Amino acid sequence: MTKKPKAHIAKEKKETLTSLVKYFKDCPIVGIANFESLPAAQLQVMRGKFRGKAEFFMTKKRIIKLAIEEAKKSNPDLAKISEHLVGMPALLFSKENPFSLYKLIKKNKTPAPAKPGQKAPKEIVVRAGPTPFAPGPVISELSQLGIKSGVEEGKIVIKEDKIVANEGDVISSNLASMLLRLGIQPMEIGINIVAVYENGLIYSKKVLDIDEKEFMNKITSAIKSAEGLAVEVCYPTKRTIKSLVQKAFLNSKAIAVSQGILAKGIVENVLAKAHAQMLSVKTLTEGGG
Repeated sequence: MTKKPKAHIAKEKKETLTSLVKYFKDCPIVGIANFESLPAAQLQVMRGKFRGKAEFFMTKKRIIKLAIEEAKKSNPDLAKISEHLVGMPALLFSKENPFSLYKLIKKNKTPAPAKPGQKAPKEIVVRAGPTPFAPGPVISELSQLGIKSGVEEGKIVIKEDKIVANEGDVISSNLASMLLRLGIQPMEIGINIVAVYENGLIYSKKVLDIDEKEFMNKITSAIKSAEGLAVEVCYPTKRTIKSLVQKAFLNSKAIAVSQGILAKGIVENVLAKAHAQMLSVKTLTEGGG
């Protein structure tokens, strides 16, 4: 049986392959990116901004897969990376925390208008409100896109919010034109991170894209709920001891007042209760007499 000849790899590509394998071994964090539609000038700017924090590695998908095959001999979990090589794949090697790395990448993105044929990176919404358009054919164009509009004070007004594209939808020429005229720039120029690998785990873009304000609100809410529960079950901690002492004092005071116990700090409350009861009895007696 004739053996299938091994694919020939040029010297330059062998060197690239060797470098890639070394990066896989030396760097605990591997970002999988899609450089499709990323201008070369933008890439150079990004390289400068990320110097010292991440190394970019862009080559043919075949070379990347060969490097993964070689690297997974010592770390089988690296095989998971192959599933996320899409578009024009590139790798970012770093020692930064995956979430810190994604935050830095997201921070360095700039908004851009949509072009026909591009896929929506996220849900695109046209918000209700005034437009700069005078009454005319634009009303019909908006209607074709499912956007309800009307005329107020000589200008076209969008009546209600409208989702014009969901994540992954292909943007039509009509929609791209209208978004541009409305000043909506739904696209982002920058590195498109697909996922990040760390210690055998793959963090998807949705997991990494954290709304920090919402996250902090949830943490604050969780702390308050935990404190409330601790006070309810009388669990003493540095944060709850003051509330527990106050709760104990109020409970004991309420018991003392209800039982007519004369003690320091509650005499006035006991007398006030007795006076109120006396007035109640007096009212009933007079009414009955």
